[in-house]
Amino acid sequence: MSDPIKHECGIALVRLLKPLEYYQGKYGSTFYGLQKLHLLMQKQHNRGQDGAGMACVKFDLPPGEKYINRIRSNSATPIKTIFSKVFDELETIRQQHPKRLDDVMWLKNNVAFIGELFLGHLRYGTYGGNNVKNLHPLKRANNWKTRNLLLAGNFNMTNNDELLEHLIGLGQYPQETSDTITVLEKIGHFLDEENERLYRKLKKIGISKKEATDEIINKLDLLPILRESAKRWDGGYVISGLLGHGDAFVMRDPVGIRPAFYYADDEIVVAASERPVIQTALNVPIEEIHELEPAHALIIRKNGKFINEAFMEPMPKRACSFERIYFSRGTDKDIYLERKMLGKLLVNPVLEAINYDLKNTVFSYIPNTASVAFQGLVEQLNLFTDERMEEKILAEQGNLTKERLSVIFSDRLRVETIAVKDAKLRTFIITDKQRDDLVAHVYDVTYGVVRNHVDTLVVLDDSIVRGTTLKQSIIRILDRLHPKKIIIVSSAPQIRYPDCYGIDMARLGDFVAFRATIELLKEHHIENIINKVYAKAKAQESLPKEQVTNPVKEIYKPFTPQQISDKIAQLVTSPEVETEVAVIYQSIENLHKAIPHHKGDWYFTGDYPTPGGNKVVNQAFINYVEGRNERAY
Repeated sequence: MSDPIKHECGIALVRLLKPLEYYQGKYGSTFYGLQKLHLLMQKQHNRGQDGAGMACVKFDLPPGEKYINRIRSNSATPIKTIFSKVFDELETIRQQHPKRLDDVMWLKNNVAFIGELFLGHLRYGTYGGNNVKNLHPLKRANNWKTRNLLLAGNFNMTNNDELLEHLIGLGQYPQETSDTITVLEKIGHFLDEENERLYRKLKKIGISKKEATDEIINKLDLLPILRESAKRWDGGYVISGLLGHGDAFVMRDPVGIRPAFYYADDEIVVAASERPVIQTALNVPIEEIHELEPAHALIIRKNGKFINEAFMEPMPKRACSFERIYFSRGTDKDIYLERKMLGKLLVNPVLEAINYDLKNTVFSYIPNTASVAFQGLVEQLNLFTDERMEEKILAEQGNLTKERLSVIFSDRLRVETIAVKDAKLRTFIITDKQRDDLVAHVYDVTYGVVRNHVDTLVVLDDSIVRGTTLKQSIIRILDRLHPKKIIIVSSAPQIRYPDCYGIDMARLGDFVAFRATIELLKEHHIENIINKVYAKAKAQESLPKEQVTNPVKEIYKPFTPQQISDKIAQLVTSPEVETEVAVIYQSIENLHKAIPHHKGDWYFTGDYPTPGGNKVVNQAFINYVEGRNERAY
């Protein structure tokens, strides 16, 4: 993705099922769980670079001993920062008292993050500040073990105002209004209620307060607590939590928007946002890693037993396709093949755009995240060239000469590394022109490969969101190679609508496809459509989210995708660029062919998977028309 956007978050949960002595004996390490958490988080660093945090719960410590520890950092290298602090303490012990590293009970009693239950989080902040206090895991503290709650998640709720009002209606008075705090307090409220219910029941049969804690630990059922908490949630979420006594959970939204996977054996239970990181961390086959299904919760009891059950009725699955196109790591087997297929399915429009002239076309990609889709494009183009050469050879009908064969074989694909992203450039500049000149040099280009005014240059990107980097940097620097034509190809369709489930794409005016369509409406003198859509959106402002529809789709109806793509090509071409520029996007139909099991496409189609999505897109359009540069949720 040439336009950087913040997106998603990552979670990692580790529960050791054996005594710590077991891991010391088998793996030579008392901090086996900590090491696995570190690896799970490091391998998901793509999911969050604004901050990181982790928490540990120690089992069965006596009263007065600290059994919950948490560390968070918003440094430039947050994962390194938090784990350096932890491992530096262990290194000091190794240097000063090496025998203590073999004393399991001493380590558990004296070292903060030696325990049985861990929760890690990586944050991309799409909303709110990036202060340490905003970082997960969040903590809801209580002197009752069973009321302590640590929470971390990859989520965004569309109806936070509604949730806040409901929380206030329950008698709470939250100090903050973010959806993170609302979710924490909502679960905490029903956790408190269940604790109180169990305690009163135990009190009636003569169980003392001291004895009640162990009884509550045995009887506490998280599933109905999660069910009650989630009743009014509208959004995409994977939420994980730890309770102070040792229970843990991971829950996924009813539509399956956000991803979650888990693995369990008789030694360990692990959950993470991405599948290949579990494969890598534990060296287990892909078949033994399970996807947490929509509307399901993985609940791990303190006694080591775990269940995977529905906490509410699942809805039609609409898992986020952008996870597959760009966000998730391409080392996942299925994602790798899907991205290749995205590239393969672009062959026909690319061939048409170059008029099948492979001899005078150079192919490349920007940025590195587009490399797998580019492999698919190249593989399919090679099949096309092979078939064309076979046809030419057969057409010779026995009259083939060495010279003719050489000409036929010269029709090979020309694949080159054209642009490489340079290190971040910083300087003290005053004028906009100086700033634009600097931005244009974010990429270095390879000179001498493209023949001046002869070769067409085809460059693949995995998606085009704002078009800013294309206009300010990529196209300007490619123009210096003097190609006959520049064709930018996106393996994703046109991004037309805001996301409200965790991707930082909230403002309609940011999207180059939307801006292009507005320009077309004005050029065709049908900008009255803008006013009609605005009126429809305003008319629905006070309606319950379940009754709201998406009139913003009408903005795009007068034009074909090709017309919009042509206008986008104009918008991303700076006045000083001399080369003709064209833009090709993936079709919606081919998106679903390539990624058949992740049908969430609301940012492309406007078909939101939850009622809150329609309310958000309407508010985003109202904000655009009224000139308010703010988020719609």
